Amino acid sequence: MDTSSGRQADRVETQWHACDSEQIHQILETSPQGLTSEQVSERQQKYGANRLPAPPRRSRLMRLLAQFNNVLIYVLIIAALVTAALGHQVDSGVIVAVVLINALVGFFQEGKAEKAIDAVRNMLSQQAVVTRNGHRQQVSAEELVPGDIVFIQTGDRVPADLHLHKLKELSIDEALLTGESIPVIKQTEPVAAEADLGDRTNLAFSGTLVRVGQGTGTVIATGADTEIGRISTLLAEVTTLATPLTRQLDSFARWLTGSILLIATATMMFGYWVREYALGDMFLAAVGLAVAAIPEGLPAIITIALAIGVQRMAKRHAIIRRLPAVETLGSVSVICSDKTGTLTRNEMTVTTVVMARCNADISGVGYNPHGTFTCHHQDLNLHNQIELQQLCRASVLCNEAQLIQKEDEWLIEGDPTEGALLVLGAKSGIILRELQQQMPRDDLIPFESEHRFMATLHHDHEGNGVVYVKGAIEAILPRCHWQLEGENTNPLDEAFWISQQEQIASQGKRTLALAMRHIPDEHRTLHFDDINSSLILLGVVGIIDPPRDEAIEAVKKCHRAGINVKMITGDHVITATAIAMQMGITQSPRALTGHQIELMTDSQLDDAVEDIDVFARASPEHKLRIVECLQARQHVVAMTGDGVNDAPSLKRADVGTAMGVKGTEAAKEASEMVLADDNFASITYAIEEGRTVFDNIAKSILFILPTNGGEALTVLAAIALGTMLPVTPAQILWVNMITAVTLALALTFEPTEPGVMQRPPRNTRRAILSPFMVWRIVFVSLLMVSGAFGLFLWERSNGTDIDTARTIAVNTLVVLEVFYLLNSRFLTRSVLNRDGILGNHYALYAIALVMLFQLLFTYLPIMQLFFHTTPINAMAWGKILLIGLLFFLAVELEKKLIHRPHVDQ
Repeated sequence: MDTSSGRQADRVETQWHACDSEQIHQILETSPQGLTSEQVSERQQKYGANRLPAPPRRSRLMRLLAQFNNVLIYVLIIAALVTAALGHQVDSGVIVAVVLINALVGFFQEGKAEKAIDAVRNMLSQQAVVTRNGHRQQVSAEELVPGDIVFIQTGDRVPADLHLHKLKELSIDEALLTGESIPVIKQTEPVAAEADLGDRTNLAFSGTLVRVGQGTGTVIATGADTEIGRISTLLAEVTTLATPLTRQLDSFARWLTGSILLIATATMMFGYWVREYALGDMFLAAVGLAVAAIPEGLPAIITIALAIGVQRMAKRHAIIRRLPAVETLGSVSVICSDKTGTLTRNEMTVTTVVMARCNADISGVGYNPHGTFTCHHQDLNLHNQIELQQLCRASVLCNEAQLIQKEDEWLIEGDPTEGALLVLGAKSGIILRELQQQMPRDDLIPFESEHRFMATLHHDHEGNGVVYVKGAIEAILPRCHWQLEGENTNPLDEAFWISQQEQIASQGKRTLALAMRHIPDEHRTLHFDDINSSLILLGVVGIIDPPRDEAIEAVKKCHRAGINVKMITGDHVITATAIAMQMGITQSPRALTGHQIELMTDSQLDDAVEDIDVFARASPEHKLRIVECLQARQHVVAMTGDGVNDAPSLKRADVGTAMGVKGTEAAKEASEMVLADDNFASITYAIEEGRTVFDNIAKSILFILPTNGGEALTVLAAIALGTMLPVTPAQILWVNMITAVTLALALTFEPTEPGVMQRPPRNTRRAILSPFMVWRIVFVSLLMVSGAFGLFLWERSNGTDIDTARTIAVNTLVVLEVFYLLNSRFLTRSVLNRDGILGNHYALYAIALVMLFQLLFTYLPIMQLFFHTTPINAMAWGKILLIGLLFFLAVELEKKLIHRPHVDQ
């Protein structure tokens, strides 16, 4: 039965948050006594089970076979067949192993979206307490239907989307949906129809966590129709883009394959028709040319370079889940970052205190109880600040939180805002436990959304009583007749306090007012009448989740690297803009809210995303649209997030980045990278490593292709001149698989070059071979063929036998590659300094290993049998080394005369 259309129609027609409880009951035909058993049965048939549908999935076999659908893999398979046809079963086996390893890695990394959807589904509640037939009972959450009356309390996970009609001190953590770090205080009154998701305070959403209190609500949506269900559906529909390197390698592989086949065929025809060689000989020569030109080891080199990048990033708290994401990071041009916990510390901090006589700034961030109080940049003497002392006492006593030290870390148990007030008191020098013992609590009025304040009654051991009150300034001011100024109480200046509160709020800070009233000794019970009037206002505090210092520096580093940073958050626009300006993300107060995005067409949003750097009150759909618009403008986008609401945009982004500490499993499964420390600065470190990885891949490509080109041109030159081949196909395969790959591998260990984060992101629309790289390939290939083929012709003209001449030619190719490895450490900068020659120890180890292989290749009898080599004397080695040195100096001269550092990279 297809029930989705009916449910969707109900959802579109009804703005649940704009309705009151009576309207909800009328629409859903229910009542506070709940549904009858008959109604429940009918609705279960109509709406289905309250669970998220499982997505369709490919079989494991199809997922495995899909890994071979890649042109570069086709090239490797052809290479394996060619080497097998030549009788080199071991070499063919190596190539096949590379193909299988690549396929298996891709197979196990496939299904990321499936795991992400499973993670979302597993976040739903398993049980629910409902009222049915007038009786409260516990049922499976899957049995809930629209119209059910559900009871929730502290610690529960909300089992379906609810419209609340009764509650007590109810606050719900909605971070997984909205990204807001502070639990949302719920109420029962209707809200504006255009209210964003985070402002729908009369609704409770499936999957969110009840932090405090109790509530009763009517089920308005179940399963796929809930907010978390919409995200799951959205996540299943999002397509993941191929990485820039994958796209470029696919294009490169197609170009390379076509070129090799064309040249090999043309060479065979030329030799057969023009030089009148036997067709069989020309076929073998064409095969030798193809073997020489195909870079068999390149996929393995790229995989190893990416794997090394993974290890380096892990040391800097960035855990890579998909290998290609390593290089993609180096191409990132825009970072879309969540605010809470990534750019900020996710630790509420009192930074401002306004009193009647002075405004104080408080240093120190987070829950560490160390900081100073200053006024006009002068340290305050707290002994002379009576109102500040009283305000700090109130912040400690009118409080339910606890401050705990675990080793070197300070933690809060309880509400983050109350934790900030507790730390404020500790910074003033109050010893928390002593004050609480000196002024024990007798009674309290807990915080409730209806009255928006909390009050506590205390008496000291001498009988002096006092009531402390804290809450929203709109709730506290009407109850105050006085304000404290030193030791005196003067009439309240209401206009002053309102203007101060507005000024603090304009900085993106939450405000709380604190007040007090003296109470007689015999008064031991607290009533609302005790605090409805005659309170003495102590002051107003400004609380904010402060930016991370390292994140501020990281944003500057991104800007220097040509990377734009954008904040996308579910938080309020004023708070988001204030934090963004403090961090240097934007210099303008311009921002877009989710409601504004909702009203924009794709083309309007496409124009806006380039200029706007702050997006507030953003829903999952908004975040996804923003990422897609940026990608449409050819940006490579990294997206950070920690909630279920971030999962679709994390999956769509080129590099989805989840928080490892506070992130949900859904966010992690949808991501390519997880930050182990939830720190934005770790992203910039990862980008730096990503740029280094691409540099090293480029160096490896620019090393392998000229060496392959030199080998191929050597064969081509021999056919063109009508001479014998200077190297056999088997010898070419030896050079490719043993020496070239070993030497190229050393380049994947190259350290980060200076200035890597002072250049703009690479243009991913350009071909992987830039004009500079094409020139270098041609230039070096010609030098190599001149050296190797020239020495071969010299030896033959002097009567050297063919096997010895070929042995000298092969060793010449290898020595040229050894010298070229040193050239390749820097693409355009000279290596004629200590760091250039000795800066990469792996390069030196590779050279030593390759030369050992060449000695075995030349002098070991079994190698002479397989490869038809012969021993060569010291004079031959002298000629080879001289040609290698001249080659090395020629490449260094080319760098100096033609290229400027970093321009062509």
